Amino acid sequence: MRALILLCLLHSALGVRYSWHPETKEQRNECLEDQGSCGCCKTLREIERMGTYFNTRLTELEEEYEQTKQTFTDTKANRTAFSVALFEDGPFKCYGPFANEQPVIFKKVFLNLGNGYNPNNGTFIVPHSGVYSLAFTVYSDAGSPNSKLAACAKLLVNGEIIVGSTDINKHDQEDSSSNVLVLHLNRSDQVTLSLSPGCFLCDDGYHYNTFSAFLLYVPDCDREMY
Repeated sequence: MRALILLCLLHSALGVRYSWHPETKEQRNECLEDQGSCGCCKTLREIERMGTYFNTRLTELEEEYEQTKQTFTDTKANRTAFSVALFEDGPFKCYGPFANEQPVIFKKVFLNLGNGYNPNNGTFIVPHSGVYSLAFTVYSDAGSPNSKLAACAKLLVNGEIIVGSTDINKHDQEDSSSNVLVLHLNRSDQVTLSLSPGCFLCDDGYHYNTFSAFLLYVPDCDREMY
């Protein structure tokens, strides 16, 4: 019996799999007569079952890893962010006022990752669909006490007003305001800041007027669009 058990274990070590299982009446009787051999085969059967389970689970983990790796690769390849200011470094000056609505063209580019922002026309063209964080700050200086201060700007997506900031009075010589929001934007959407008629923004090398945006994440529903 010991020789049979050793032979069974040797076959296991060499990768030989047993197909015999004490499932019929004759096999069960044989198992009762030679319990050592039967126990060896039961052990091999359990090892085979556990091997199948772990191989299946390992395959699932490898698939999950590849999906996570691909998601990270997509995110890294499609990073989008920009941050700009109204003027290049220089003396204090103002943009506006104008008789008609005008786009605010930010000329100072701190960052333009993905090249979505166009400093020639002030438009951010969304390169990838996803959820974005956007922020802008506007600042103006009336020039002297009791003069009219008119710091106004609106954030537009495809020409539609999303949010605005307006400060028109004669009580403050200078003032500023900021807006931060999160939007789901589609590829090729156009995002701009617009200056209302009669309003003006002032700036110098300290860059009081800024406009920024970056991609937070890409929802699963947008990944098919890549």
